[in-house]
Amino acid sequence: MMQPMLNVPFSPKQLRVLRWWQDSRDRKYDAVICDGAVRSGKTTALALGFFLWASACFHHADFALCGKTKTSLRRNLLDPMLILLREVGFSVTEKRAGGYVEIGFGRHINRFYYFGGRDESAAALIQGMTLAGVLLDETALMPRSFVEQAIARCSVPHSRLWFSCNPDQPAHWFYREWICCAKEKNALYLHFTMRDNPALTPAIRQRYERLYSGTFYDRYVRGIWTAAQGLVYPMFQPKLHIAAPDSQPERYAISCDYGTMNPASFGLWGLCRGCWFRIAESYYDARKTGLPRTDEEHYAALRQLAGDLPIEQIVVDPSAASFIACIRKHGEYRVVPAKNDVLSGIRRTADALRNGEIKIGAGCTDTLREFSLYIWDDKAGRDIPKKENDHAMDDIRYFVATVIDRQREDAFYVASLRRE
Repeated sequence: MMQPMLNVPFSPKQLRVLRWWQDSRDRKYDAVICDGAVRSGKTTALALGFFLWASACFHHADFALCGKTKTSLRRNLLDPMLILLREVGFSVTEKRAGGYVEIGFGRHINRFYYFGGRDESAAALIQGMTLAGVLLDETALMPRSFVEQAIARCSVPHSRLWFSCNPDQPAHWFYREWICCAKEKNALYLHFTMRDNPALTPAIRQRYERLYSGTFYDRYVRGIWTAAQGLVYPMFQPKLHIAAPDSQPERYAISCDYGTMNPASFGLWGLCRGCWFRIAESYYDARKTGLPRTDEEHYAALRQLAGDLPIEQIVVDPSAASFIACIRKHGEYRVVPAKNDVLSGIRRTADALRNGEIKIGAGCTDTLREFSLYIWDDKAGRDIPKKENDHAMDDIRYFVATVIDRQREDAFYVASLRRE
């Protein structure tokens, strides 16, 4: 998320982004690309430079602001930017029903439409417009069709393109075709690190360095485009992560990865002193027995795992519609379809392991086996783990993304109410 920096001086690299369109060495470029580490100050400088350029060079022109979703765009860029613009003397009139905001400075006023580029269908939203410029935030997270459609809309004379993104894997089309070919695209490429953001203290930079590991450390802290390879969870260490609760858990939940011919993995979790322990598990591989289970047989295994414990919720693979219906039919447990954003879930599970939010019981032998075998698919051309030894890994990911993250959201909501 960007943040207004009225009381913080800009770094030399941020100043270059702010002024590139009028600087004698850079104004020859048709586009600017800012990539690098998280919290490196690139979004603030890019967005402010975009509005300054548009307001200085155009009048009654249309522009586009694009993010992965409208919600993330408003939260990370538009809302804090509008506060900053108002504070420095711009006029701002929002037209939420029309999906745009009118921004004026001096005698110039322009219209800025905002779009979410979540999937391939989003390209139709921007099709047919005539734009004087476009800012694409989180470019690497948007589908190529949407990005290229937005670029194609910029046909007004002297229009320019503004890109920002955090690194992804080096086979990503934007890295190969824009960053590696910036000179051929007549684009100014600027790489940011956390040291390019004067708003970050050394202590905060060190905190971010502790938050990530492996591929995510390389991308989010070092700011480099690197392929995911090797173990998905290299931070898993038996001495640190194999443990049992030292007292009676306060709460219980079960996570499920459903399978018929593929293995089915169910995990029983207990919360004790702020840490969730995987106390026990049920793992059934029909390929070994040659006998696939019915939904009712899976449900019987689930009940046996739960025993007489007060289970708050059963978190289930959202694609397992028949098993979810089976659990609901019996009416004994509350069932919740799991959040299933794979890469985000893996990152959060890695955080949970590193931060001590989850521990694994010594009796969960299939989970321990999978931790040592769960690897990235280096031939996939994108960030996905191999579809092998992943069933307990999936049910743990469902648990972290659905139960622990919801717990965090609820705590944040309660804290917000108390502040109000």
